[in-house]
Amino acid sequence: MIGLSFIIYHLSFSVACYNQGPITPDAWDLTKQQLDSISFYTTHHYTQNYNFVVTGDSLVVVAQQPEAMAVPEVVSIEIEAIGQEHQKDSITLRKSERIVVADIMTVPSDSIDSVWVKVARDQLTFGWIHEKELLAKVSPDDPISQFIDLFSDTHLLIFLAFCVIVLAAYGVRRLMRLGAKIVHFNDIPSFYPTALCLLVATSAVIYSSIQVFGPESWRHFYYHPSLNPFALPLHLGLFVSSVWAIIIVAIATVDDVTRHLPMGEAILYLGGLAAVCAVDYVVFSVTTLYYIGYPLLVAYYYFCFRFFPRFFNR
Repeated sequence: MIGLSFIIYHLSFSVACYNQGPITPDAWDLTKQQLDSISFYTTHHYTQNYNFVVTGDSLVVVAQQPEAMAVPEVVSIEIEAIGQEHQKDSITLRKSERIVVADIMTVPSDSIDSVWVKVARDQLTFGWIHEKELLAKVSPDDPISQFIDLFSDTHLLIFLAFCVIVLAAYGVRRLMRLGAKIVHFNDIPSFYPTALCLLVATSAVIYSSIQVFGPESWRHFYYHPSLNPFALPLHLGLFVSSVWAIIIVAIATVDDVTRHLPMGEAILYLGGLAAVCAVDYVVFSVTTLYYIGYPLLVAYYYFCFRFFPRFFNR
Protein backbone atom coordinates (compact mmCIF):
# COMPACT_ATOMS: atom_id res chain seq x y z
CA MET A 1 0.00 0.00 0.00
CA ILE A 2 2.85 2.35 0.81
CA GLY A 3 4.46 1.62 -2.59
CA LEU A 4 1.17 2.22 -4.42
CA SER A 5 0.60 5.51 -2.59
CA PHE A 6 4.11 6.62 -3.48
CA ILE A 7 3.56 5.86 -7.21
CA ILE A 8 0.21 7.74 -7.25
CA TYR A 9 1.80 10.71 -5.48
CA HIS A 10 4.74 10.73 -7.88
CA LEU A 11 2.49 10.63 -10.95
CA SER A 12 0.24 13.38 -9.59
CA PHE A 13 3.25 15.55 -8.86
CA SER A 14 4.66 14.99 -12.35
CA VAL A 15 1.36 15.88 -14.04
CA ALA A 16 0.88 18.95 -11.88
CA CYS A 17 4.37 20.24 -12.59
CA TYR A 18 4.28 19.52 -16.32
CA ASN A 19 4.41 22.68 -18.42
CA GLN A 20 4.19 22.44 -22.17
CA GLY A 21 6.34 25.43 -22.92
CA PRO A 22 7.52 26.62 -26.28
CA ILE A 23 9.87 24.42 -28.29
CA THR A 24 13.46 25.48 -27.78
CA PRO A 25 15.10 27.05 -30.82
CA ASP A 26 17.67 24.26 -31.14
CA ALA A 27 15.20 21.34 -30.90
CA TRP A 28 14.73 21.06 -34.68
CA ASP A 29 16.95 23.88 -35.81
CA LEU A 30 17.68 22.43 -39.26
CA THR A 31 18.55 24.27 -42.42
CA LYS A 32 16.45 23.95 -45.56
CA GLN A 33 19.20 21.86 -47.13
CA GLN A 34 19.17 19.45 -44.18
CA LEU A 35 15.38 19.15 -44.32
CA ASP A 36 15.55 18.49 -48.07
CA SER A 37 18.21 15.84 -47.44
CA ILE A 38 16.00 14.10 -44.85
CA SER A 39 13.01 14.23 -47.19
CA PHE A 40 15.06 12.79 -50.05
CA TYR A 41 16.40 10.03 -47.80
CA THR A 42 12.93 8.89 -46.75
CA THR A 43 11.80 8.43 -50.37
CA HIS A 44 15.03 7.42 -52.12
CA HIS A 45 16.72 5.62 -49.19
CA TYR A 46 20.14 7.13 -49.84
CA THR A 47 21.63 10.61 -49.55
CA GLN A 48 24.96 12.42 -49.60
CA ASN A 49 28.07 10.41 -48.68
CA TYR A 50 26.39 7.14 -49.65
CA ASN A 51 28.76 4.65 -51.29
CA PHE A 52 28.07 2.81 -54.55
CA VAL A 53 30.06 0.44 -56.72
CA VAL A 54 29.75 0.56 -60.51
CA THR A 55 28.19 -2.66 -61.83
CA GLY A 56 27.62 -1.60 -65.46
CA ASP A 57 30.33 -1.73 -68.09
CA SER A 58 30.77 2.04 -67.79
CA LEU A 59 29.17 5.08 -66.22
CA VAL A 60 29.49 8.44 -67.95
CA VAL A 61 29.20 11.58 -65.81
CA VAL A 62 29.51 15.20 -66.92
CA ALA A 63 31.13 18.17 -65.25
CA GLN A 64 28.46 20.71 -66.28
CA GLN A 65 25.88 21.86 -63.77
CA PRO A 66 22.45 20.20 -64.27
CA GLU A 67 20.69 23.50 -64.97
CA ALA A 68 22.87 24.04 -68.01
CA MET A 69 22.02 20.63 -69.41
CA ALA A 70 18.27 20.36 -68.76
CA VAL A 71 16.36 21.52 -71.87
CA PRO A 72 12.68 20.47 -71.61
CA GLU A 73 10.91 18.91 -74.59
CA VAL A 74 14.01 18.86 -76.78
CA VAL A 75 15.43 15.53 -75.77
CA SER A 76 17.08 14.54 -79.05
CA ILE A 77 18.64 17.97 -79.55
CA GLU A 78 19.81 17.94 -75.95
CA ILE A 79 21.54 14.60 -76.27
CA GLU A 80 23.24 15.59 -79.51
CA ALA A 81 24.37 18.94 -78.13
CA ILE A 82 25.76 17.38 -75.00
CA GLY A 83 27.55 14.74 -77.02
CA GLN A 84 29.25 17.30 -79.28
CA GLU A 85 29.74 20.34 -77.08
CA HIS A 86 30.53 18.72 -73.74
CA GLN A 87 32.20 15.50 -74.79
CA LYS A 88 35.55 16.77 -73.54
CA ASP A 89 34.00 17.40 -70.10
CA SER A 90 32.56 13.93 -69.63
CA ILE A 91 34.22 11.35 -67.41
CA THR A 92 33.82 7.58 -67.78
CA LEU A 93 33.76 5.47 -64.64
CA ARG A 94 34.56 1.81 -65.13
CA LYS A 95 33.03 -1.36 -63.72
CA SER A 96 33.93 -2.25 -60.12
CA GLU A 97 35.05 1.31 -59.32
CA ARG A 98 33.74 2.70 -56.03
CA ILE A 99 32.02 6.07 -55.99
CA VAL A 100 30.37 8.29 -53.39
CA VAL A 101 27.36 10.59 -53.65
CA ALA A 102 28.74 14.13 -53.37
CA ASP A 103 25.60 16.16 -54.05
CA ILE A 104 21.97 15.84 -55.15
CA MET A 105 20.01 18.40 -57.13
CA THR A 106 16.42 18.56 -58.36
CA VAL A 107 15.81 20.28 -61.70
CA PRO A 108 12.03 20.46 -62.33
CA SER A 109 12.55 21.71 -65.91
CA ASP A 110 14.38 18.51 -66.91
CA SER A 111 12.03 16.41 -69.02
CA ILE A 112 14.17 13.26 -68.77
CA ASP A 113 14.75 12.98 -65.03
CA SER A 114 14.40 15.83 -62.56
CA VAL A 115 16.86 14.30 -60.08
CA TRP A 116 20.57 14.75 -60.76
CA VAL A 117 23.25 13.12 -58.63
CA LYS A 118 26.85 14.22 -58.35
CA VAL A 119 29.19 11.29 -57.76
CA ALA A 120 32.91 11.25 -57.12
CA ARG A 121 35.53 8.57 -57.45
CA ASP A 122 38.20 10.73 -55.85
CA GLN A 123 38.87 14.42 -55.29
CA LEU A 124 39.73 14.98 -58.96
CA THR A 125 37.19 12.66 -60.60
CA PHE A 126 33.54 13.67 -60.22
CA GLY A 127 30.52 14.64 -62.28
CA TRP A 128 26.72 14.74 -62.60
CA ILE A 129 24.34 12.07 -63.89
CA HIS A 130 20.59 11.41 -63.95
CA GLU A 131 19.46 9.33 -60.99
CA LYS A 132 17.69 6.72 -63.14
CA GLU A 133 20.80 6.18 -65.23
CA LEU A 134 22.95 6.04 -62.11
CA LEU A 135 20.86 3.49 -60.22
CA ALA A 136 20.65 1.23 -63.29
CA LYS A 137 24.43 0.86 -63.35
CA VAL A 138 25.44 0.85 -59.70
CA SER A 139 24.89 -1.20 -56.59
CA PRO A 140 25.31 -0.26 -52.92
CA ASP A 141 28.87 -0.88 -51.80
CA ASP A 142 27.84 -3.72 -49.52
CA PRO A 143 28.25 -7.47 -50.15
CA ILE A 144 24.72 -8.20 -48.93
CA SER A 145 23.20 -5.71 -51.39
CA GLN A 146 25.28 -7.14 -54.23
CA PHE A 147 24.17 -10.65 -53.27
CA ILE A 148 20.55 -9.45 -53.40
CA ASP A 149 21.17 -8.09 -56.92
CA LEU A 150 22.19 -11.56 -58.04
CA PHE A 151 18.84 -13.06 -57.05
CA SER A 152 16.47 -10.19 -57.86
CA ASP A 153 16.20 -10.41 -61.63
CA THR A 154 12.80 -11.97 -62.49
CA HIS A 155 13.80 -12.75 -66.06
CA LEU A 156 16.91 -14.49 -64.80
CA LEU A 157 14.79 -16.47 -62.33
CA ILE A 158 12.43 -17.64 -65.08
CA PHE A 159 15.35 -18.73 -67.26
CA LEU A 160 17.00 -20.49 -64.32
CA ALA A 161 13.69 -22.13 -63.43
CA PHE A 162 13.47 -23.76 -66.84
CA CYS A 163 17.10 -24.89 -66.84
CA VAL A 164 17.10 -26.14 -63.26
CA ILE A 165 13.83 -28.05 -63.57
CA VAL A 166 14.95 -29.79 -66.77
CA LEU A 167 18.37 -30.70 -65.35
CA ALA A 168 16.94 -31.77 -61.99
CA ALA A 169 14.28 -33.96 -63.62
CA TYR A 170 16.94 -35.62 -65.75
CA GLY A 171 19.24 -36.07 -62.76
CA VAL A 172 16.49 -37.52 -60.55
CA ARG A 173 15.51 -39.98 -63.28
CA ARG A 174 19.11 -41.14 -63.64
CA LEU A 175 19.62 -41.46 -59.89
CA MET A 176 16.41 -43.45 -59.44
CA ARG A 177 17.47 -45.86 -62.17
CA LEU A 178 20.76 -46.36 -60.36
CA GLY A 179 18.94 -46.84 -57.06
CA ALA A 180 20.81 -43.93 -55.50
CA LYS A 181 19.50 -42.07 -52.48
CA ILE A 182 17.75 -38.79 -53.23
CA VAL A 183 15.61 -36.48 -51.15
CA HIS A 184 11.79 -36.91 -51.43
CA PHE A 185 12.07 -40.05 -53.58
CA ASN A 186 14.56 -42.56 -52.17
CA ASP A 187 15.54 -40.74 -49.03
CA ILE A 188 17.75 -41.57 -46.08
CA PRO A 189 16.26 -41.90 -42.55
CA SER A 190 16.84 -38.26 -41.68
CA PHE A 191 14.46 -35.33 -41.68
CA TYR A 192 17.20 -32.71 -42.07
CA PRO A 193 17.27 -32.79 -45.90
CA THR A 194 13.49 -32.41 -46.10
CA ALA A 195 13.60 -29.64 -43.49
CA LEU A 196 16.21 -27.84 -45.58
CA CYS A 197 14.01 -28.02 -48.68
CA LEU A 198 11.02 -26.71 -46.73
CA LEU A 199 13.06 -23.83 -45.34
CA VAL A 200 14.30 -22.86 -48.80
CA ALA A 201 10.75 -22.93 -50.17
CA THR A 202 9.41 -20.91 -47.23
CA SER A 203 12.18 -18.33 -47.52
CA ALA A 204 11.49 -17.95 -51.23
CA VAL A 205 7.80 -17.32 -50.51
CA ILE A 206 8.62 -14.73 -47.80
CA TYR A 207 11.12 -13.03 -50.10
CA SER A 208 8.68 -12.71 -53.00
CA SER A 209 5.87 -11.66 -50.63
CA ILE A 210 7.98 -8.73 -49.45
CA GLN A 211 8.62 -7.82 -53.08
CA VAL A 212 4.87 -7.77 -53.75
CA PHE A 213 3.44 -6.26 -50.56
CA GLY A 214 6.32 -4.20 -49.15
CA PRO A 215 8.56 -3.06 -51.99
CA GLU A 216 9.63 0.15 -50.26
CA SER A 217 10.65 -1.63 -47.06
CA TRP A 218 12.63 -4.09 -49.17
CA ARG A 219 14.26 -1.23 -51.06
CA HIS A 220 15.30 0.37 -47.77
CA PHE A 221 16.72 -2.98 -46.63
CA TYR A 222 18.55 -3.21 -49.97
CA TYR A 223 20.29 0.12 -49.35
CA HIS A 224 20.85 -0.54 -45.63
CA PRO A 225 21.09 -4.33 -45.18
CA SER A 226 21.51 -6.06 -41.85
CA LEU A 227 21.97 -9.68 -40.82
CA ASN A 228 20.49 -9.01 -37.38
CA PRO A 229 16.80 -10.05 -37.54
CA PHE A 230 16.04 -8.24 -34.27
CA ALA A 231 17.09 -4.88 -35.74
CA LEU A 232 14.60 -5.12 -38.62
CA PRO A 233 10.81 -4.86 -39.05
CA LEU A 234 8.91 -8.07 -38.41
CA HIS A 235 8.57 -9.22 -42.04
CA LEU A 236 12.21 -8.50 -42.86
CA GLY A 237 13.35 -10.03 -39.58
CA LEU A 238 11.38 -13.15 -40.41
CA PHE A 239 13.11 -13.42 -43.77
CA VAL A 240 16.60 -12.92 -42.33
CA SER A 241 15.81 -15.48 -39.60
CA SER A 242 14.81 -18.00 -42.26
CA VAL A 243 18.12 -17.42 -44.05
CA TRP A 244 20.03 -18.07 -40.81
CA ALA A 245 17.90 -21.20 -40.29
CA ILE A 246 18.84 -22.42 -43.79
CA ILE A 247 22.54 -22.05 -42.98
CA ILE A 248 22.23 -23.88 -39.65
CA VAL A 249 20.09 -26.71 -41.04
CA ALA A 250 22.38 -27.03 -44.08
CA ILE A 251 25.37 -27.64 -41.78
CA ALA A 252 23.37 -30.20 -39.78
CA THR A 253 22.25 -31.85 -43.04
CA VAL A 254 25.80 -32.29 -44.33
CA ASP A 255 26.85 -33.80 -41.01
CA ASP A 256 23.87 -36.17 -40.90
CA VAL A 257 24.19 -37.28 -44.53
CA THR A 258 27.88 -38.14 -44.11
CA ARG A 259 26.95 -40.30 -41.11
CA HIS A 260 24.32 -42.24 -43.05
CA LEU A 261 26.11 -42.71 -46.37
CA PRO A 262 29.63 -43.47 -47.57
CA MET A 263 31.54 -40.44 -48.82
CA GLY A 264 30.93 -41.08 -52.54
CA GLU A 265 27.19 -41.63 -52.10
CA ALA A 266 26.99 -38.68 -49.68
CA ILE A 267 28.48 -36.33 -52.28
CA LEU A 268 26.02 -37.62 -54.89
CA TYR A 269 23.11 -37.24 -52.47
CA LEU A 270 24.13 -33.70 -51.48
CA GLY A 271 24.41 -32.76 -55.15
CA GLY A 272 20.86 -33.98 -55.73
CA LEU A 273 19.70 -32.14 -52.61
CA ALA A 274 21.26 -28.91 -53.89
CA ALA A 275 19.40 -29.36 -57.19
CA VAL A 276 16.07 -29.86 -55.39
CA CYS A 277 16.70 -26.77 -53.23
CA ALA A 278 17.49 -24.78 -56.37
CA VAL A 279 14.21 -25.91 -57.92
CA ASP A 280 12.35 -24.97 -54.73
CA TYR A 281 13.89 -21.51 -54.63
CA VAL A 282 13.23 -20.70 -58.29
CA VAL A 283 9.74 -22.19 -58.47
CA PHE A 284 8.43 -20.64 -55.23
CA SER A 285 10.08 -17.27 -55.90
CA VAL A 286 8.46 -16.95 -59.31
CA THR A 287 5.04 -18.45 -58.49
CA THR A 288 4.60 -16.30 -55.37
CA LEU A 289 4.84 -13.18 -57.54
CA TYR A 290 1.57 -14.40 -59.13
CA TYR A 291 0.06 -15.61 -55.79
CA ILE A 292 0.33 -19.28 -56.84
CA GLY A 293 3.18 -19.90 -54.44
CA TYR A 294 0.99 -19.83 -51.32
CA PRO A 295 -1.25 -22.84 -52.07
CA LEU A 296 1.77 -24.53 -53.64
CA LEU A 297 3.72 -24.14 -50.40
CA VAL A 298 0.84 -25.63 -48.38
CA ALA A 299 0.71 -28.59 -50.78
CA TYR A 300 4.49 -29.00 -50.49
CA TYR A 301 4.32 -29.12 -46.69
CA TYR A 302 1.48 -31.65 -46.89
CA PHE A 303 3.50 -33.77 -49.30
CA CYS A 304 6.55 -33.78 -47.02
CA PHE A 305 4.73 -34.47 -43.74
CA ARG A 306 2.21 -36.90 -45.22
CA PHE A 307 4.55 -39.19 -47.08
CA PHE A 308 7.61 -39.11 -44.86
CA PRO A 309 6.37 -39.93 -41.31
CA ARG A 310 9.20 -42.40 -40.77
CA PHE A 311 11.66 -39.54 -40.32
CA PHE A 312 10.07 -38.71 -36.96
CA ASN A 313 10.82 -42.21 -35.68
CA ARG A 314 14.57 -42.21 -36.08
